[in-house]
Amino acid sequence: MRFDILTLFPDFFSTPLASGLIAKALAKQIAEVNLVNPRDFTSDRHQRVDDEPYGGGVGMVMKPEPIFAAVESLPILPRREVILLTPQGETIKQQLFRDLVNNYDQLVLICGNYEGVDERVLHLVTREISLGDFVLTGGEIPALALINGVIRLLPGTVGKAESLALDSFEDGLLDYPHYTRPADFRGLKVPDVLLSGNHAEIDKWRRSQQIERTRQRRPDLLNEL
Repeated sequence: MRFDILTLFPDFFSTPLASGLIAKALAKQIAEVNLVNPRDFTSDRHQRVDDEPYGGGVGMVMKPEPIFAAVESLPILPRREVILLTPQGETIKQQLFRDLVNNYDQLVLICGNYEGVDERVLHLVTREISLGDFVLTGGEIPALALINGVIRLLPGTVGKAESLALDSFEDGLLDYPHYTRPADFRGLKVPDVLLSGNHAEIDKWRRSQQIERTRQRRPDLLNEL
């Protein structure tokens, strides 16, 4: 999977991409990340990427020319999606990660900043994605969330791929509680069923915990089943 990230702040990605499973996946060439700064595609000596909005108003708008030039400089793989990270897009969910993994080999991520991008940039975009119903300083954090969510699903990233099927949201429910040693910590004990060795009962307990936890914390998910 190839990620092309259009960002005014490429240094923002340095530490996250050099840490944990993401760094290992990049080192194993399971995925590759290419950082592109729209400032490198400006024609003026100040490398200006924003301007005042037509019609007046507060804030600045990202200009279309550098973004178009940056996207057009990229190679085009057969299965490519051009994504604008924006509060107005569809909200990221686990199934969206699955869809991107199964259907695309190249994700071009445009990180908006300031008051957003010139509306004409949408002529480049094939999908708009949001992290949620709130506003951040830019699209870099949503882009990192998307990269992380997609890369961990790519074959070879996670040691035991079968563990991914047990994640929250994979079957429409939240995950069940997890415990490890010690069996008794300050009087807080691991449920007896998990110590019983009876795998059928353990599976039954875990399923019931998934349903109950989802009912308590995210009842809206039960309505979608």
